[in-house]
Amino acid sequence: MQPEAKTFPTTDELLKTLLDSPPPPTQVREIGRLAEVGDGVAVVTGLVRAMSDEVLQFASGGRGIVFDLEPDRLGVVLLCPSENLTPGENVHRTGQVISVPVGPALLGRVVNALGDPLDGYGPIAADTLRSIEIEAPGILHRLAVVRPLATGVKAIDAAVAIGLGQRELIVGDRQTGKTSIAVDTILNQKNSSVICIYCAIGQRGDAVAKVIGAIRDGGMMDRTVILCAGDEDAPGLAYIAPYGAMAMAEDLAARGDDVLIVFDDLTHHAQSYRELSLLLRRPPGREAFPGDIFYVHARLLERAGQFGAAVGGGS
Repeated sequence: MQPEAKTFPTTDELLKTLLDSPPPPTQVREIGRLAEVGDGVAVVTGLVRAMSDEVLQFASGGRGIVFDLEPDRLGVVLLCPSENLTPGENVHRTGQVISVPVGPALLGRVVNALGDPLDGYGPIAADTLRSIEIEAPGILHRLAVVRPLATGVKAIDAAVAIGLGQRELIVGDRQTGKTSIAVDTILNQKNSSVICIYCAIGQRGDAVAKVIGAIRDGGMMDRTVILCAGDEDAPGLAYIAPYGAMAMAEDLAARGDDVLIVFDDLTHHAQSYRELSLLLRRPPGREAFPGDIFYVHARLLERAGQFGAAVGGGS
């Protein structure tokens, strides 16, 4: 038998099909231009509707956060190396703020300030994202700090009562053992149900590697998240690192877990914020720090506490 000859639509039929089909949805995109690039910062023009803390996408693939809003320019903090950007390239709005992956899938992993894995164990199977900037729970959602947290250091546990949900400052000169106290506290949670998050801000890579080795040797790596923004990374990553770590801790606390989070250290965080503010020509204050440096840390630390059952019951 002869195979049946295939029939193809005529040009008129194709045109009629195209004209009868529904039009594609209209997409409106606001496109700006990269005017200047500095060390960790950039100036963008043409995005008059951009919002504070909004993420911008550069044509070369990098990202940045809107830091300063001015009538004819935007001061942007870069989350990528400035060498990858070229003045004059297009910049797009995303309409989103920086979010990080959260959930139990992060336990045992080493990630950067954006939640991307650094340990070579493959992608993180986290299906939930959480904004790094979230309003702290109100006083009606908080409970008294009554449950103790043992550090494992007898002198501290005997003289200074530390509780779950409490904020505690470790003060000391360089090389006096501040990190050792924090790491010992993490290792002492091996016989408890406390989950730990270690946030390294502006630390050397070898120092962070020693901390990771100590936690792994102590058997606490399976219940610990390591978030690292090293001294070789962009200042913008060091700036958002503690907020990303706090978002991860808040998600675990909302699940009813008790979380110990260590910021090592906030001095480097303040220095990175000062660097970014000076590069964007913000008015300096005492020791060249901007006037809102205390608010930067206050809005971070007020998100910690012992919470009621309405918001998860964790700490």
